[in-house]
Amino acid sequence: MPRRSRTSTALGISATAVVALALAAPPALAGPATAPDPVPSLVAGQDTAAPQLVTGLAEPAVGSPADAARAHLAAHADRYHVDPGELAEVGSESTPDGRRTVRFEQRHDGVPVFGAQYLVHLTGEGAGQRVESVGGKYFTGLTVPTTATVPAAALRDLALGSVQDPKARAAATAEDHGLVVLPDGAGRLAQRFTVHAADPATGGPAAREVFVDANVGVVALAYDTRAPLPAAAPPAGSAAAGLEPATGTAPDARGNSAKVNIARLPDGSYQLTDLTRPATITTYDAGGRDEMDFGGGIPADLPPAHSPGPDFPASAGTSGATDASVNAGIVYDFYHDRFGRNGLDGKGGAITSVVNVTQDGAPYANAYWDGKKMVYGSGGPNYYPFSAALDIAGHEMTHGVISNTADLAGMGQAGAMNEGLADYFGNAIEVTARGMSMNDPAAALLGESKCRTGTPQACADRRMDDHRTTVNDYLGGTVDNGGQHLNATIFSGALWDIRRTLDPLTADRVVYRALTAYLTPLDDFVAGRNAALAAGRDLGLSHAQLRTVAAAFDAHGIKAGWESRIGMDSRTLARNLSYSMAPPAAGGGHWVAMAPAPDPVKGTGGTLPGTTALYTGSTTGRGAPVRLSPDDGRYHSWPSTDGTNAVWKAIGTTAKDHSRELLTAPLSGAGPVRSLFRADGKEPGNPQVSGGDIAFTVHDFAAGRTSLWLSHDGAPAVELPLADGHHPDDLTLKDGYLAWTESWQDGQQYVTAPTVYSIAAGKVTAQYTAHAAPGAAASTASSARLAGGRLLWLDTPAGATARASIRSGALDGSGVTEVMAADSPNAPTRGSDLTASDQAVTYKVESTKPAGGWTNAALPKLWQLPTGGGTPQRLSCDRGGQDQPAADQGTRVVWLDSTPGRTDLVVRDRAAGTC
Repeated sequence: MPRRSRTSTALGISATAVVALALAAPPALAGPATAPDPVPSLVAGQDTAAPQLVTGLAEPAVGSPADAARAHLAAHADRYHVDPGELAEVGSESTPDGRRTVRFEQRHDGVPVFGAQYLVHLTGEGAGQRVESVGGKYFTGLTVPTTATVPAAALRDLALGSVQDPKARAAATAEDHGLVVLPDGAGRLAQRFTVHAADPATGGPAAREVFVDANVGVVALAYDTRAPLPAAAPPAGSAAAGLEPATGTAPDARGNSAKVNIARLPDGSYQLTDLTRPATITTYDAGGRDEMDFGGGIPADLPPAHSPGPDFPASAGTSGATDASVNAGIVYDFYHDRFGRNGLDGKGGAITSVVNVTQDGAPYANAYWDGKKMVYGSGGPNYYPFSAALDIAGHEMTHGVISNTADLAGMGQAGAMNEGLADYFGNAIEVTARGMSMNDPAAALLGESKCRTGTPQACADRRMDDHRTTVNDYLGGTVDNGGQHLNATIFSGALWDIRRTLDPLTADRVVYRALTAYLTPLDDFVAGRNAALAAGRDLGLSHAQLRTVAAAFDAHGIKAGWESRIGMDSRTLARNLSYSMAPPAAGGGHWVAMAPAPDPVKGTGGTLPGTTALYTGSTTGRGAPVRLSPDDGRYHSWPSTDGTNAVWKAIGTTAKDHSRELLTAPLSGAGPVRSLFRADGKEPGNPQVSGGDIAFTVHDFAAGRTSLWLSHDGAPAVELPLADGHHPDDLTLKDGYLAWTESWQDGQQYVTAPTVYSIAAGKVTAQYTAHAAPGAAASTASSARLAGGRLLWLDTPAGATARASIRSGALDGSGVTEVMAADSPNAPTRGSDLTASDQAVTYKVESTKPAGGWTNAALPKLWQLPTGGGTPQRLSCDRGGQDQPAADQGTRVVWLDSTPGRTDLVVRDRAAGTC
């Protein structure tokens, strides 16, 4: 909720390392039939033989819930395809009506499988105990070995190295959570870290879950989180021993006197600890300390909010302590009285709040659940302390319930459901406690009471009656962890509509059971729909009521196949590709890209980005893509193509083969895959191909230098001379010329120079070095591209400018022209993707976060203009994020597009113009 809406680079981590799960959507349960169906309803799993959901069961189950659940799965192996020996019990839920849910986590050779949970639901007691439904995610195709081949220290360095901001990286720490298996086809072994660092944009604490491939040594998956630092000291004075329950009074944030449950200390003073419930509720006043002080828990020198007598001073109100304590009690009572839940963890665990935190000495206008406690900002001149808003308190505490049940991952659709469920229950708690009507205009507003001035509508962070739908409004891409907050009201809006149309108590029970008994960490919107319908069936909803539930999801576009209903002006070449390992390549009417095996056209391959296969196909879309790389157990990626041949890098993933090798093969498949370069301790990169010529770089780790290599007309590659300390990057190869961006340190100045090499002449024919004016910093060149008989590149002026110019230099060094100025409308973003054919240059424009929040219109978009200059036009009017373009012939470009709620490879033949 009002938490900082981070972009994908909150820790300065490259967007190419930030990927979202690309799980294919399961079919949605249809509205119920007019008569009960005696056959169990089944929803098939995706990329697995194990079904995602089986309902309508009434099969005997003997023993404890966990034993009975295991026995049931073993007895029906042909139905579930689940090995009970691979399951570890990680939780259970019981309801007042006698239903029990056993939650298992899948382990592959003893290693946890990320997001893989399988749930068994039982009802009845003793001889009458029955299994009524089963479901979740269990991946049947995992075969990956579970021994890491990359040293542990190197994995940690890679996790820390993913923080690009130098200052943040220097102070970053990496908490190691051990090995996990990412459920990508046969599986992908990764080391999971929580990286803690200061957010370079705000200076506040930031954390990110980073998964580093334990065999390849690359970041496979990363997303922002709010994880607390490890080894937190126990809160000072929080133990109930020696405390006596008492009551007192305290002013709230608005100056009203409130009755509070407090605790009397042995010395006769009092603290804001509520001992009246099974879960002890304790509130701490940070006294204006920075939020960074609380990343590792409660500082040992900070006692709970304190008073010499039972009547607390005014500071309890101005700090937000009174509201935090009272609201925590209201939230506890809502979950306990309505669902029988004992606290956030369901086990009566302590509930802790910290109020009155600041950020860099300034008032902090935010609130969050950090995995262990609530943290509330001090507000400031425009806001009350954030704990004063009951819906905010309910929202953040609901995150605690979610983390102890479904534990929905904080990214993509799972993250949006996480936020949406917190929105729903936060408002349900407020509406119930305040006696509000569901028709009250403020009922659907979240955070509307936190502002000192203005209208509730203007103050609200989100509203669940905004009528957003998947087809019209879903926001894809890497911004906000794949739309974690931005897409929340699509899901919460459907839930809120259910609460409007059913009676609120019934709706709350349906949503709560869906959360605690059916949802699993990697679920998407359609799985959320299925969970709600299954929960409704469990609770005995009538057919008419179930149709109401289904209609609410329909109204928000949450039904099977919604992605295909989004209008796009591009053609899809392959579905469910990856941002993480490499951009696509194109040329001569063909594309090459890394795609989930075995069928990227139907999107039925691996479940995570970063798979091992390279595919190729026609940029016209005719014919089926074919696999280009050999099936040899290695990772194949970073391709380049001229339309006839391709060159790429292969990485060994076993203890016996941890090599890096450059390979080449004809796209037609008519010739063999040929090795270009392979050496221990050296990393080839930047491969380029044009006709019979192939160029690449080689980094020598021992020598700490990068060299430039060229293979001409199929001859063995030879090293090209470079001056000492000079580094080549951004290689481009075309029609007998090789070009690159050369960089070196010249005194205090870092120099970048687009450089051209004539293969026929065997020498450098042009080098365009940026010369700064006296006392000024030089501009930075990047993204060199040969096109139209010239060399194009991006030139970014020194300073804080967000835009770059496009420059064009003659291949003989005779002069430079400006294709587009940095101050032109729609100029490229600094560090942008740049690609070019002989006719057109295509580039990316990224926006900073708009004042009103992220929208599809503000996501990265591609623009195109003639190679010689002219008026830029939008390449495509697809509404989602557009990334990593690759020019083909003429004005045709392929790119990665997130419009359909996943990452697809798409193409357009010409610019769309004005959108």
